[in-house]
Amino acid sequence: MSEKAFQDYYPDQLSYCYGCGRMNEHGLQIKSYWDGEESVTRFEPRSYHIAIPGYVYGGLIASLIDCHGTGTAAAAAYRAEGRAMDTEPPFRFVTASLHVDYLRPTPLGVPLEVRGQVEEITGRKVVVTATVSAAGEMCARGKVVAVQMPAHLMPPE
Repeated sequence: MSEKAFQDYYPDQLSYCYGCGRMNEHGLQIKSYWDGEESVTRFEPRSYHIAIPGYVYGGLIASLIDCHGTGTAAAAAYRAEGRAMDTEPPFRFVTASLHVDYLRPTPLGVPLEVRGQVEEITGRKVVVTATVSAAGEMCARGKVVAVQMPAHLMPPE
């Protein structure tokens, strides 16, 4: 994709998350984008993201939903205010609640697609639902309640 991902707009000092931080060389470094009214990210699990032979570890699925959800929350907050994602002050969200339903085993060796839908924006809270699919089959769904990061958690630049 030629456009910048939601996570590319995060300030450097807030870009170390294992799931979505571009500054974490050992992390997943997911990239989320708008696709109309939905958000989307794609990720191909590595062989070491294994639960049992041939299938993805459930914690990876939860991480994808979590980080895609908080990224979508930030992008949705900018959209709701009619602001570009590179404007100040930056919106950064953290997870207040994460719920995941595993619908079927998720196969290793195929790209996963995570799609998010913004269900609610209320003050500092954004609720995002998401699905995880492999080869066109939905494997998991989840819900992230994201809240705007409190100022005391913001590291200095």
